[in-house]
Amino acid sequence: MAEYDLVIKGGRVASTDGVAAMDVAIQDGVIAALGRELRARSTIDAAGRLVLPGGVDAHCHIEQLSGGGLMNADTFESATRSAAFGGTTTVISFAAQHRGDNLGAVVDNYARLAAAGAVTDYAFHLWISDPSAETLEQDLPRLIEAGHRSIKIFMTYDRVRLLDEQILDVMMVARRHGAMVCAHAENHGMIKWMADRLVARGYGAPKYHGVSHPRVGEIEAFERLIRFSQLLDQPIMLFHVSTAEGAAIVRRARGEGVKVFAETCPQYLFLTAHDLDRPGLEGAKWMCSPPPRTPSDQEALWRGLDLGDLQVVSSDHAPYRFDGSGKLAAGSNPDFKQIANGLPGLETRLPLLFDAMVSRGRSSLEKFVELTATAPARIYGLHPRKGAIAVGADADVAIWDPDREVVLTDDGLHDNVGYNPFAGRRLKGWPETVLRRGETLVADGTLKAAPGSGRLQRRGCSPAMRPTGRLSPEFDPGRNFGAQLL
Repeated sequence: MAEYDLVIKGGRVASTDGVAAMDVAIQDGVIAALGRELRARSTIDAAGRLVLPGGVDAHCHIEQLSGGGLMNADTFESATRSAAFGGTTTVISFAAQHRGDNLGAVVDNYARLAAAGAVTDYAFHLWISDPSAETLEQDLPRLIEAGHRSIKIFMTYDRVRLLDEQILDVMMVARRHGAMVCAHAENHGMIKWMADRLVARGYGAPKYHGVSHPRVGEIEAFERLIRFSQLLDQPIMLFHVSTAEGAAIVRRARGEGVKVFAETCPQYLFLTAHDLDRPGLEGAKWMCSPPPRTPSDQEALWRGLDLGDLQVVSSDHAPYRFDGSGKLAAGSNPDFKQIANGLPGLETRLPLLFDAMVSRGRSSLEKFVELTATAPARIYGLHPRKGAIAVGADADVAIWDPDREVVLTDDGLHDNVGYNPFAGRRLKGWPETVLRRGETLVADGTLKAAPGSGRLQRRGCSPAMRPTGRLSPEFDPGRNFGAQLL
């Protein structure tokens, strides 16, 4: 009988298909066998524990300059440390191009930062704010072919948003070269019009941030981007769905055969607009975009996850300290337009979802694994290396104590933010040992990996990234003008 490097013994292993008692053998950083009575030079006793794939967080902002020119609080070292303590072993963050930036230089810079600091594995979305001829014709095709298979675009915010024609240009490049287009989709005009008038009339408190992002702004932008996708037959991912209407639009479009995917985030499942309504500037801690909505929206999003209309739950980790380096950078009395949007979530994403879905019985362990690991890995071209406990996959494993209870506190996380928007919640279920490619990341409450030990993951063109083959009639391949436009 073969002797492996490591065997995780006696645990219950979960996948999207079921849960079974078995051992997991690891050799050279890869899962080599699943079974019983496997022999190894080293063992981990997982009796009474759940053995789950390490989480894949496909939406997080790390060591990034915001569209407003503010550097966020986390380095790759601190952000991925926090991710690891929360059971996440792979992150996809942003290589954020701002206007005037060379996209290739931007990616090189983020890659250097990650290579020096990351303890989890990582990949990048290509954030496009300057779709110049150089970006579209040279840099973007080259970077996609090099394994950066997803693109982020904004439909709002003055410094980063793209016009409709520019969005179509980016989508065309993505279609040609096999990339997913991911979007922050809200109507820019509605937000700016509302925000300007609220502040001018003295309504500048953090709670009015939510009012300035009307739900119809999400609805309109979703509809518009979906029709762009339909026109070009280009797959899209709608980031951070926050409304019941948004989830319904996605359901209808998928029923029509449009290749649209969608995610939501813990802030839309566990927070509401009332969390921003606090004394003074305290509500700024809960400001994110789009804002949290209502309890009925929460229920609609949970239903969308159950039905498969929404395929992924990501953190949208956007860390800003509640001081002059972050949320209060504009001074001691800013209006909501001057306050950085975003909140931390890398470390709490999995425990919050495990508590709700598994411990409290809202869903199943299999669905938890799907939403937090397997589906994002498949959609973004990381599967089968990531997102599953299967022979041949990287040995990215989180061993959970399903009975451990933890009360979240403001000072209990491992990022650089200094507060926790979910503080005070009691959660049942917690990752206690985390492996990345067979090496121990976290054990006994201690980080075991060195900064820079994470690896860049170059991604292939997954089935999710490929067009359906159903072009809009305007682009019938049999028509010369259609072929020329494509």
